[in-house]
Amino acid sequence: LNRVLHGVAVPLAVVGLTGLLWALPVPAAFTDISPALNWGTAFLLSAVVYYFILSIPLAIGLLPFVLATTAILGRLEGLAPALWQISLTLFLAALVLQALGHLLEGGRLRVLEDLHYLMIGPVWLMAGAFRRLGIPY
Repeated sequence: LNRVLHGVAVPLAVVGLTGLLWALPVPAAFTDISPALNWGTAFLLSAVVYYFILSIPLAIGLLPFVLATTAILGRLEGLAPALWQISLTLFLAALVLQALGHLLEGGRLRVLEDLHYLMIGPVWLMAGAFRRLGIPY
């Protein structure tokens, strides 16, 4: 049950956190480069670089998720409620699901102790999918 909860919570947490960053005001230099450049897309780009450092196959496997996250947040931007409100709700829901999973398992919620766990969550899920499919990484 903990794995299933994390399978839902990890993507929600990434979308929520990225959305919160996306909603922050950006310097004019960002928009001069591209209207799509914001703190959320900068975060995703840095995550992709980090994933490629960890494992090229896993990073390639995560690219559809990164693109989907970008598309979802692009669609949510400008809606009511505001993007930051939707994103905060998603992020908090993810934390509740993860806490519930850890409570059932008898562990503690480590993502609050070290943000590295938040970054490694998608790689952990992708590695599990690759193992089940017999794809080396």
